Amino acid sequence: MTRLPEEEHTNKAFGWAARDTSGVLSPFKFSRRATGEKDVAFKVLYCGICHSDLHMVKNEWASSVYPLVPGHEIVGEVTEVGSKVQKFKVGDRVGVGCMVGSCHSCNDCTNNLENYCPKLILTYGAKYYDGSITYGGYSDTMVADEHFIVRIPDNLPLDAAAPLLCAGITVYSPLRYYGLDRPDLHIGVVGLGGLGHMAVKFAKALGVKVTVISTSSNKKKEALGNLGADSFLLSRDQDQLQAAKGTLDGIIDTVSAQHPLMPLLGLLKTDGKLVLVGAPEKPLELPAFSLLQGRKLVGGSCIGGMKETEEMVAFAAKHNIKPDIEVIPMDYVNTAMERLLKSDVKYRFVIDIGNTLKATS
Repeated sequence: MTRLPEEEHTNKAFGWAARDTSGVLSPFKFSRRATGEKDVAFKVLYCGICHSDLHMVKNEWASSVYPLVPGHEIVGEVTEVGSKVQKFKVGDRVGVGCMVGSCHSCNDCTNNLENYCPKLILTYGAKYYDGSITYGGYSDTMVADEHFIVRIPDNLPLDAAAPLLCAGITVYSPLRYYGLDRPDLHIGVVGLGGLGHMAVKFAKALGVKVTVISTSSNKKKEALGNLGADSFLLSRDQDQLQAAKGTLDGIIDTVSAQHPLMPLLGLLKTDGKLVLVGAPEKPLELPAFSLLQGRKLVGGSCIGGMKETEEMVAFAAKHNIKPDIEVIPMDYVNTAMERLLKSDVKYRFVIDIGNTLKATS
């Protein structure tokens, strides 16, 4: 059979995609670009399910392009490298997180902050340099420029390593940048989901005192027992909020739903920092007086650059930091999305792509 010209530069791929705003995923055949001179191709073995995937499959951020193959916590084994690739070889354990391209020349890129590049290319649902739309890790193969490939250390299990590439770096970066990484500090972590439980683990490994702040009293045993937090604060209890007023140096707020900021600002010491890493659909209300009284800051943070992501993965491997995961087969993905919407997971779904994707094709 004669190949069409465009087929000479593509490789067949298979995955699961959402076709419309219903967000329902189903099997999908598509093409990956052929491995370029600076590209690394790898067989996808596991892919984490991020809360962003849930927003994107339903176009809740009004930016989705269908068909949409989600997934930006992707790990696997290298199958091919381009002629100019220097850092990786066939057989290496690797991963790709939230981004696959940037301009490499702006101020952010030159300062290892590709994640803030104005021309950032996301791992899925974005336009690549060649005009094609990027497809994520709910698929059997992945191709990316070696600059955006991360090596996974041998002592990190691949299934547990996957969520580090989004959830892990999303909380590690603000702990470092905002200086909330010292043993003499006391921080709060709001929300105990995929991001929150990783924030607790990284902060504890850095020697920081941690209070978990949650609307659910059911999370107390998990926070103190399994995750090793130092204390627990029920945010709906006014007496607890009052008792903890002015006790925290910083707060990592991981909640992606509407919630009041004023009670959180009240927990901060003078010069305290409230850092948002969750992305609620609607704007949050920010009371000015809560900032003025105590010279407090509200900041944000979005994933991290490649250098910092590599640093985070190495730190996780050194300190044996692994997310708590529930490994699922590919054909369970729609049920997993429904459960994620209800926060019914401890604490990250990871799809076993390598063993179950073919079985559902």
